[in-house]
Amino acid sequence: MRDKILATIEVIRPALQSDGGDIEFHSVDEETGVVEVRLTGACVGCPSSNQTLKVGVERILRDRVDGVTAVVNITNNFA
Repeated sequence: MRDKILATIEVIRPALQSDGGDIEFHSVDEETGVVEVRLTGACVGCPSSNQTLKVGVERILRDRVDGVTAVVNITNNFA
């Protein structure tokens, strides 16, 4: 599953980069199908980033990778 997710993210990445953002794969829970990613660049703080994540990234991953149920954005928690 991980390899398919990584390959699909590589397909998605150019669209995000064209707007100054990017996406990094963090992890996948193969039991629940939840994929964790980190949106970076212009995606950080963008009011449309949640829409991009759910309607774009999540939809594409769910369509292309069996078992993916959701995609969530994680953030850096540096104090």
